[in-house]
Amino acid sequence: MEKFRFRNFPVYKQSHQFRREVKILSREQFPIAERHCLSAQLWRALDSVIFNIAEGSARGTDKDFAHFLNTAHASLSEVVACLDAAHQDGYITAELLECYVSKAGELADQLVSFRTWLLTQPSK
Repeated sequence: MEKFRFRNFPVYKQSHQFRREVKILSREQFPIAERHCLSAQLWRALDSVIFNIAEGSARGTDKDFAHFLNTAHASLSEVVACLDAAHQDGYITAELLECYVSKAGELADQLVSFRTWLLTQPSK
C-alpha cells in the first residue's frame, strides 16, 4: 500500500487547485479588514477539504475514510457559504460567485461519488 495514496486521487488534486484559485480570489477581492474574519474562515474551510481527504485515506477502514470524505464535503459547503457572504457584502460579483460555486459543485459531486463507492465496496 502506498503511504500517501491520497496524493493520487483526482478529487484531492482538484481540491488543491480550487483552494489555490479561491485563495487568490480572496486576496485580490476582499478588503484587508476581512483578513482576520471572512478570509481566515474561508481559508480554514478550504484547508479542511484537503486535510480531511488526506487524513481519511490513512484510516483503517473504508467506512472511516467515507466519514472523512463527508467532513470534507461539509467543509466545502462552508466554503460556499463564505463565498455567498463575500457576494452579499459586495466583495465579489454574481458572476464570480457562480463560477466558484459551480467548481465547488463539481468537487462535491466527486466527494459524494467517492464516498458512495467506498461504502459499496467489500469491507476493508
